[in-house]
Amino acid sequence: MNRRHFLQLSVAAVSAVGLAGCSGPVPLRTGIHPWIGYEPLYLAEEFGWLPGSVELVKGAAATDSMRGLLSGELDAAAITLDEALRVFSEGVPLRVVAVADVSVGADVLVVKPDITSLSDLRGRSIGVELAGVSGVMLFAMLERIGLTSDQVSLVDLPTDRHVEAWHGGDIDASICYEPTASLLARAGGTRLFDSSQMPDTIFDVLVVTDQAARRRPDAVRDLVHGHFRGLRHLVRSMHDAVYRVATRQGISPEAVRQSLATVMLPELAANQRYLAYHGRIEVVARRLTEVLIREGLMEMAPVYDHLADPSFLPRSVS
Repeated sequence: MNRRHFLQLSVAAVSAVGLAGCSGPVPLRTGIHPWIGYEPLYLAEEFGWLPGSVELVKGAAATDSMRGLLSGELDAAAITLDEALRVFSEGVPLRVVAVADVSVGADVLVVKPDITSLSDLRGRSIGVELAGVSGVMLFAMLERIGLTSDQVSLVDLPTDRHVEAWHGGDIDASICYEPTASLLARAGGTRLFDSSQMPDTIFDVLVVTDQAARRRPDAVRDLVHGHFRGLRHLVRSMHDAVYRVATRQGISPEAVRQSLATVMLPELAANQRYLAYHGRIEVVARRLTEVLIREGLMEMAPVYDHLADPSFLPRSVS
């Protein structure tokens, strides 16, 4: 279960990716799946702030968007930075045109009671979904505490199976997120580490293909502007936005508020800093690439002059 499933518990199926119609300009087909950091785009669509030049193609998980980018059926997507790097390494050049959110506690290490420090992880079994963003957090955490992956026992499991593995004695620790983190805490687990202790490491981003950026720059600007209009509503009218998100996702307003507390949603000025030449996105992308290749999660590094492209950011949000 991908982390991004938490806020889409009521979603039953992936929206099919159909062929573009023949009448009028083809919209910028943008893959999206339910996750709190992408809610500004859902709000922008709901309020009519996305013009006809942009179409949201709704899936159930990040893998749907990644497949769409790789097949050429999508022109853009909302995915994590590591997922963008993996797509790029498979031969689809991408540009990061906005940062949707930064994890500041959404990803958690939960451990058995006898593990009282990170150094106690040596030789212990850790449940982790290596193909997802949880793998990135794990390897970054191990690097931070001076351990390598062969000094622990990695149990590659979808996060929704961690509770079962915990009770069965198969894992001593879990890299997870809600609701798994709370379930493990109720089973006696302790939250020992989370992404708030690794600031500016786990990013959700809006990406567009290099081809779309060159051929459809106005549509890309419409997409990015729509995101920031939705974000402004989320920030300035949070009570209204929370209830809209809760209604759409079929969850409680309190669950939405809890999710918002675990992410930072950068506004326009912060995006300009993140996407600057040699800015944080470029720095983190290089480090993530090294980790993904070292751990066998990516075969080769994508080749680019600039991954982040701030040229599509609006001057202001109106």
